[in-house]
Amino acid sequence: MTNPPIMPRRNFIKNVALAGAAVSALPLFNVRAQDAGRKFKVALVGCGGRGNGAVDNHLEAAKVAGFDVEMYAVADFFPDRASGTAKRLNIPAERTFSGPLAYHDVLAQPVDIVIFATPPVFRPTHLEAALNAGKHCFIEKPVAVDPVGARKVMALDDVARQKGLSVVSGNQRRHQGSYLRGQYAVANGAIGKIVGGTISWCGGALWYKERDNGENDASYLVRNWVSFSEMSGDHIVEQHVHNIDVANWYIGHPPVSAEGFGGRARRKTGNQFDFFSLDLNYGDDCHIHSMCRQINGTYGGVNEFFIGTEGTAWGGGKVQSAKLAQLNVPEFKTHDNPYVQEHIDLLQSIVKGQPLITARSIAESTLTGIMGRISAYTGQLVRWSDLTTKTDSPWYNLTLSPSPADFENDKAVAPKDNVWPVPGEA
Repeated sequence: MTNPPIMPRRNFIKNVALAGAAVSALPLFNVRAQDAGRKFKVALVGCGGRGNGAVDNHLEAAKVAGFDVEMYAVADFFPDRASGTAKRLNIPAERTFSGPLAYHDVLAQPVDIVIFATPPVFRPTHLEAALNAGKHCFIEKPVAVDPVGARKVMALDDVARQKGLSVVSGNQRRHQGSYLRGQYAVANGAIGKIVGGTISWCGGALWYKERDNGENDASYLVRNWVSFSEMSGDHIVEQHVHNIDVANWYIGHPPVSAEGFGGRARRKTGNQFDFFSLDLNYGDDCHIHSMCRQINGTYGGVNEFFIGTEGTAWGGGKVQSAKLAQLNVPEFKTHDNPYVQEHIDLLQSIVKGQPLITARSIAESTLTGIMGRISAYTGQLVRWSDLTTKTDSPWYNLTLSPSPADFENDKAVAPKDNVWPVPGEA
């Protein structure tokens, strides 16, 4: 499974800009009379904080856009989480499912849309099953933890297009008015050719879970998924993917290579790094410095900044360029909350019969993070082709373990705890 050739930069970003305009410059808060009141049955798989938050965002989106949404079914690895969310959403016990195979029970229900907020390791498998079942999807980012999973999601983008099914991912910046306006300006030459910049997500440590007495490996891994690269992809993939996605979007394609380093300083469980610093080489003399950190008591900053031959741009929409006044940048009217807007866009795409499919773009951004992680873990220069086309690359077939199948077959074995990669070691 390989990627198609990368489109020339100028053509790519113009096409992306037009696609964004087609979705978000429309009157998204108004619906045609014949579509008003349309009812959707929706299911949730993954009843943690983000899953419940996504449901609230979806319900608000339906209210704003004028649609009737029924939360019809829920599923989670843990019975208590599933039942707790079901009770909150008034979903009966017969449509409340739990366990590693519960997503199959959800997909057997007469639902139109499935919201997936499970740990990233499960997302390629869950998305494939949902599309095979004919369901529209909202899937949280990132969408994989290894190259094999990311390539699978890229291929599923084509499946969704063949079936006419919307797949919207949780990279909400692509649904935010300020980012859309900034990207449109950049795509139309406001700052000339991008030659460099920085992207960062630096903040404090996330939560972690200690293993309970007698807790099995599968339960511990799912409860403590943000601590293991096998479950989350590490924070360069799980969190920093937002900034990476903006860079890929604004520049118009993924990097050609990554070279960097990272390390561990403060974590108490798992096997992830606490910090990363990378040079992302986008080719054509364009380099982006990528950095992310999760250490308490350190300086925080979340941003994207790009330097062009004729100006500069921040990811949040600030553009400094003499050429900006010459451009007719669309308003891109969006909801104040981009987490709501991404669900408005999903619902509107279904109603209009114009599927919105972002599986490939978020898979490429996920794979960019994976490329950076591999470089930092190994101390090697890693090329995009190593993960997408060079089948003899040592990383092309990299698959982290345990896999989704291991969880489903009760064979999940936890990696060593509090042990992490050492660059330069085999």
